[in-house]
Amino acid sequence: MLRIPFDEVLAQLASILRKLGFSADRAEACARLFAEATCDGVYSHGINRFSRFVATIRNGSVLVDAEPRRLAAHGALERWDGRRGPGNLNALAGMDRALALSREHGIGCVALANTNHWMRGGAYGWRAAEAGFIGICWTNTMPNLPPWGSAERVIGNNPLVIAVPRAAGPVVLDMAMSQFSYGALEGYRKRGELLPVEGGFDALGNLTRDPASIEASWRPLPAGYWKGSGLSIVLDMIAAMMTLGRATHQLSHDPEFECGLSQMFLAMEPAALGGEPRTEEIAGSIVASLHSAKPARTGTRVRYPGEETLRIRAENRELGLLVDPAVWAAIQSM
Repeated sequence: MLRIPFDEVLAQLASILRKLGFSADRAEACARLFAEATCDGVYSHGINRFSRFVATIRNGSVLVDAEPRRLAAHGALERWDGRRGPGNLNALAGMDRALALSREHGIGCVALANTNHWMRGGAYGWRAAEAGFIGICWTNTMPNLPPWGSAERVIGNNPLVIAVPRAAGPVVLDMAMSQFSYGALEGYRKRGELLPVEGGFDALGNLTRDPASIEASWRPLPAGYWKGSGLSIVLDMIAAMMTLGRATHQLSHDPEFECGLSQMFLAMEPAALGGEPRTEEIAGSIVASLHSAKPARTGTRVRYPGEETLRIRAENRELGLLVDPAVWAAIQSM
């Protein structure tokens, strides 16, 4: 693996995006989201996904100059049309608008239709938590997950993000509805590793820890079996109903034509009702109780969601971002 300085990666990605028609400021913002995902250790949804993003621009799925437009509003609730713009920029705008509404009303909700893959969903949770807000967001996806009781992929792995502000470090849950996201499966495969637990089915319908077999069968295991399947369905329903946009079954099965997604962004301001010192105390006591739990294996510790992110971020900022040489060569060739 290569170690490349953050600013060098950012400049390279932004340069490519400008050549593809992005304005300078939008190229910078889009490139930064990719670089920050890799910096935080979410390699599958950072630089490693950039080439696919460029492919969606070139095939017309993503319109580089399209910006979201508000369609309807009622108090703290708004509906927007993403107009098939770059998914990560649309999602950033969606969460920022939810934050603005929350500053005004104490809570804000943005339903965003007709958008594209948001890349690393956790980015928008961190955005909310670092501003002092509770953030919740999710997206539907192409059909890439069989519902419980079926071998046919007709629901999505519909990532869900829940972020909680905390002075000592936000708690940020970023999860797919499958036990392992496709990005995680790809990562394990490229490292030549088996999954730590069974993550899906092979071509014969047997549970397996082999990521390549699961990718080939398109049968990852829903997280929590029927529970993850059910949660995927209701998240898809809420997003499509609130946006009046597309549901998973209406989306392409081809990852390079996965466009027209429906997404939800919610923000809540704990301080709006007063008692801010108390809320910080509550968050801290919950984390302390986790850290005091006896680990199941010697030499490990119990962690909260997102706890490692700040350490990885600092390490990668100091040493340079970890980049696959083949991925970097492909980016440079652009």
